[in-house]
Amino acid sequence: MKRIIRILLVMHLLGFLAGCAVGPDYRRPDLTIPASYRYDVRDASDAANTEWWRQFEDPVLDSLIDEALANNKNVKIAAAKIEQAAGILIQTRSPIFPQLNYSGVAERQRLTEYGATPLSSAVPNPQTAYQVLGSASWEIDLWGRIRRLTESAQASLLATEYARRGVVLSLVASVASSYIQLRGLDEQLLLSQKTLAAYAETVRIFELQHKYGVVSRMNVEQARSQYETAASAIPGIESQIAQTENALSLLLGRNPGPIERGKSILELTMPDVPSGVPSQVLERRPDILQAEQQLVAANAQIGAARALYFPTITLTGGYGQASADLSNLFKGPARVWSYGGSVTGPLFAGGAIYGQVLQAESGQKEALLSYQAAVQSAFGDVENSLVANQMYIVQLQAQERLVRANQEYSKLARLQYKGGYVPYSTVLQAEQQLFPSELNLAQTRAATFSSLVSIYQAMGGGWVMEADRRTVPAETKEIPGKSENP
Repeated sequence: MKRIIRILLVMHLLGFLAGCAVGPDYRRPDLTIPASYRYDVRDASDAANTEWWRQFEDPVLDSLIDEALANNKNVKIAAAKIEQAAGILIQTRSPIFPQLNYSGVAERQRLTEYGATPLSSAVPNPQTAYQVLGSASWEIDLWGRIRRLTESAQASLLATEYARRGVVLSLVASVASSYIQLRGLDEQLLLSQKTLAAYAETVRIFELQHKYGVVSRMNVEQARSQYETAASAIPGIESQIAQTENALSLLLGRNPGPIERGKSILELTMPDVPSGVPSQVLERRPDILQAEQQLVAANAQIGAARALYFPTITLTGGYGQASADLSNLFKGPARVWSYGGSVTGPLFAGGAIYGQVLQAESGQKEALLSYQAAVQSAFGDVENSLVANQMYIVQLQAQERLVRANQEYSKLARLQYKGGYVPYSTVLQAEQQLFPSELNLAQTRAATFSSLVSIYQAMGGGWVMEADRRTVPAETKEIPGKSENP
């Protein structure tokens, strides 16, 4: 048996060294990469690899992101898909190694005595047989079919890993954006409630003044119209708050419910705009890395399909003991062995192999176009997020000036109304401009914060890997073929 194993090892090693894997080897496609971003920020900081959400300086937001990374269902689903891909890789590459099997047989059989050839009286009937056999088979991967399939499976595993990182990237950005949106809605609700309380007091005073003939009924109804305008805005804001809380709860892996609050939208610190060059996006973005690994997998499938045109060489061997008497089963004369080889190959397959090659080549073209599209889409995301942030900053500054102007306008209008210089309609006009501008300011401030979140999401960065590590339990086993580095 040892001799057979040595022969199998030597022959397979020679075949492996002499063999060449058919099909194209992967080379990264040439890409047209812009030299710089069109809307690059001059005072950007090197913060792309940091845990950017901590720059908001809100411990509640930090804890919510940690909770989401630990409990989000989509992250757990992505982790399960990685385990599935790892199992496929292990199964795919197993034929590279010798396949060892064992069998044991204990059988008692009686033959008919009325057959075409009568049994000799010297032949025992019934008969007993015992057999213990070990066997080995080994396919010589002369044309690289198994190696190409393994290459494809390993690339698919890495693509699944990058898909998980993409889920993590989207999750962190979604939690931060939802929390910012929630705090912006809280500010709008607070403004609406304060405005409603002020209008209610005005209505109360005007009704008293009308009772004693100081103001007309028209003034009372004008004040009441202001009150109802503010009151009608509150239910819509409260509905948005509840829906945002429910959405955020699901991201955290909770059932829908209330969300704890930290700093207000006015207290949050504005993070730095991250710096970077376009080429870094190719190394950071999980979706680009995933698309490239899918291209690697599709490219390897071409070689695996083309290898089917060539013969398959398999070495087999067996060694064991066989005896009609159990007591003699493990004695020298009971020894049996065999070894040999087989060669099988196609002569006519009716286009079956050609069809597989055609599918593999078409799949590679599709994966190549998807990879190129992912790269272009990534650059578009970065450009859009950069310009959106710059425009939101300009809009925020203008909205702040507008609110200050409306506040001054409302103040002066009330003073002139109390002095008898203008009718109450002037006050009404001023406050009708002030209330919506304050709501718009809260919305714009939240949108400005969210635009920074979009920049970090679009650029990717080392923070994705750091966040991903928090989602992996300590007892998770090493997965073959999994790389820690992109």
